[in-house]
Amino acid sequence: MTWVINNLDLILELTLEHIRLSIVPIVLGFIIAIPLGWFAYRYRLTRGLILTLVGLLYTIPSLALFVILPPLLGIGFLSEANVLIALTIYAVAIMARSVAEALQSVDPDVRQAATAVGYSSWSRFWTVDLPLAGPVLLAGLRVVAVSTVSLLTVGIVVGVQSLGYLFTNGFQRGIVEEVLAGVVMTVIVALLFDGALVLLGRALMPWTRVRRPTTNRSVESQQGIETPVRAVGRGVQQGALQ
Repeated sequence: MTWVINNLDLILELTLEHIRLSIVPIVLGFIIAIPLGWFAYRYRLTRGLILTLVGLLYTIPSLALFVILPPLLGIGFLSEANVLIALTIYAVAIMARSVAEALQSVDPDVRQAATAVGYSSWSRFWTVDLPLAGPVLLAGLRVVAVSTVSLLTVGIVVGVQSLGYLFTNGFQRGIVEEVLAGVVMTVIVALLFDGALVLLGRALMPWTRVRRPTTNRSVESQQGIETPVRAVGRGVQQGALQ
């Protein structure tokens, strides 16, 4: 505890830097994964190939990726860009599959109802498919956030300052408290990102806070009574056909 108390400024500085560096690949990974996941969902014949190739990116060891990227992209080996690009690749590898599964989870009846009332494919994606896929997307994004926070610590091997500095410096100097401080702060940062995403999801998707149906309603649903969403969708479809 003595080392931690004497180095609170260093720990805070590295924590803030870790947060700053984590945000970029999380956001970029999400943005890039949306079209990739949509393409994998939309074209079933190539879905397996796309998701397999994207998933293989996550199997590349981080140290190897740090060595491969600089000559390919013309960036410095010890630059922040090297680490951020590598982490973005890992984020896309995780998130692309989540996007495809999220779009797959949307009720087909709702899609048909939206099309029946005049939504184009483009407008339906943004106003119907994407919002309803939100809970699954959020779950995938939470995994990406925690993974990114963890992997960022490896960036210290190429000179990018983060909480990983506490690991290597503490190990080299034999200071167990420093290593433990790095571990604890990394976990805290991951929990902060996860909690922030949960709160953001509740704010952007208020419909996910609707109470679950009672037991009696669940039994009725199992007995063949339509849920409200299916009933509305079916009514719209029938009206369009008439």
